[in-house]
Amino acid sequence: MQRKLSRASLRIRLVAALTAAGLIATTGTALADADADADGKVVQEALDQLTTTGGALGAQARVTDGHQRFTARSGKAELGSNRPVPENGRFRVGSITKTFVSTVLLQLAGEGKLDLDVPVVRYLPGLIDGRITVRQVLQHTSGLYNYTDALPLDPAEFEKIRYKHWTPQELLKISTGKPLDFEPGTRWSYSNTNYVVAGLLVERLTGRPYEKAVEQRILKPLRLHDTEVPGDDVDITGPHAHGYVSVAGKPTDITRLNPSVAWAAGEIISTTRDLDTFGVALAGGRLLKPAQQQEITKTTTVSPEYGLGLQVQTLPCGARVWGHSGGIPGYSSQLLTTPDTHKRLELSATSAPTGGDPNPAFVKLLTEVFC
Repeated sequence: MQRKLSRASLRIRLVAALTAAGLIATTGTALADADADADGKVVQEALDQLTTTGGALGAQARVTDGHQRFTARSGKAELGSNRPVPENGRFRVGSITKTFVSTVLLQLAGEGKLDLDVPVVRYLPGLIDGRITVRQVLQHTSGLYNYTDALPLDPAEFEKIRYKHWTPQELLKISTGKPLDFEPGTRWSYSNTNYVVAGLLVERLTGRPYEKAVEQRILKPLRLHDTEVPGDDVDITGPHAHGYVSVAGKPTDITRLNPSVAWAAGEIISTTRDLDTFGVALAGGRLLKPAQQQEITKTTTVSPEYGLGLQVQTLPCGARVWGHSGGIPGYSSQLLTTPDTHKRLELSATSAPTGGDPNPAFVKLLTEVFC
């Protein structure tokens, strides 16, 4: 859950930092200082900058650089308290959920149960426009209207719906009640609706709720014990930091909410440790067969920086990274790795009611870890 939330300033705009600071490029120069280890001091400085001027109340990061591994944190876990952010606290990962869901569908493709290049309606008759293929849904080239653009996501208005239960059919209806944004396959545009469709595909092909498929196929095999698909549970259990927004000029704790508003597009709760385990397993080919491993990172001229549920990008220093960003009210997150998993970063930042510009701090962090 990402596009509309950033516009409404309900999350820290870490996702925008790459492009806004010119850090993402389709081609890069030679990799400078490729063998230099990430400096923990610089990482800490970046997190401190994020929590002083970058709009975050708290932040936690997990960094891997070859054999060097460390965690860092900054800021507070909660307003009115000096309690630090838990080093392996749980948080809402937002759209990183999409990578989990895409992985399940690619597993099903590897089992011969799904063809990526046939219309979605072959599996779910009448659900959406009959021209839209499974691949276009996973790659955000379907043209489906982004349902979150129609939700009241301004902080004051979101208070009215923060505990509402949403069915995927309700979310999909918001989108299909509007015309396509463009002809399928002709453009790229991030739409949370695509992964509502993806979740419904998982359920149709497995005959069980999508969260059960995620648990059976990814969470249990990888022993991701701190990761869950919460459904209607409004709480984050276990150690966690709180996120805030400003409503009528006063700070409001936005941590508790019904994540069904994000469903398969962004409801998962996890930790930096579990996300790191997932990223390493995915990059290492433990979750997908070789053919599907190639598909998940395959980009096109229409979608040059997005594969199938995976962002694939090259930094100007030459470093190739992939992963996903995530945002949901109160939380912003990142899962990034080089394809060989030599360099990795998992990050969670909780929003402060005062806001701020995260871009300088985030660029500093990415540069230190990957460049």
